Amino acid sequence: MVELSNKNVPKIAFMFLTPGPLPLSPLWDMFFNGHQGLYSIYVHPHPSYNDSHVHETSVFYERTIPSQPVYWGTISMIDAERRLLANALLDSSNQRFVLLSDSCIPLFNFTTIYNHLLGSNVTIEQWRKGSQWFEIHRDLAMKIVSDRKFYPIFQQHCQAPCYNDEHYLPTLVNILYPEVNSNRTITWVDWSRGGPHPRKFGWHDITDEFLNQIRFGTECLYNGNISTNICYLFARKFRSDALEPLLRVAPVVLGLHVLP
Repeated sequence: MVELSNKNVPKIAFMFLTPGPLPLSPLWDMFFNGHQGLYSIYVHPHPSYNDSHVHETSVFYERTIPSQPVYWGTISMIDAERRLLANALLDSSNQRFVLLSDSCIPLFNFTTIYNHLLGSNVTIEQWRKGSQWFEIHRDLAMKIVSDRKFYPIFQQHCQAPCYNDEHYLPTLVNILYPEVNSNRTITWVDWSRGGPHPRKFGWHDITDEFLNQIRFGTECLYNGNISTNICYLFARKFRSDALEPLLRVAPVVLGLHVLP
């Protein structure tokens, strides 16, 4: 999937790792609306998934990449991530790479997230990670895709209860650049109930108060020395039945524009 674009305008590559359709795609369509040329989209579904139902007006139209089956907790998760990164790297204007799931939502409008990511002065080796879900710089993405030393070690030795998707990337960065691993997540998730999977949110959970608590309820450092309460840019896990209330509150709470 070769991209032709204006190399002078840095873009964010939004990479969706999903088993099939994206049930929250109408919300993402609102998020991306009006910002063409500032983003790229890549979708890695199960290879049996048929995307012919995706309407041509959607930002997800013809955005799937060649894929392979992905199984939770196995090296196939890393393979899919590297596959997404490899495709996104074909567009030289992609400067930030964000991994998202089918249950992720944006917490702010596109302009806020774009400026936050492109305005951070992280060095080329610094990164942010939220469990499996991360945001990285282009040069680090190239190192991950080209890694032939540490990937085979994890492939051979990281078996349950070692989960590659949670350990490979942070270990790789820690080995190569331990002094600049920022260890900060940009994807909010609720692990308060314990267990191997985070809490899911549906129709009755979506309120202005709930979303604003996620958006502004934490303090962190931006660029290492600026205190801010914009710490999370995305959140998961949101069920498909959360779509309607999310679309209803998105214009006021998230600052998204209603599609024509």
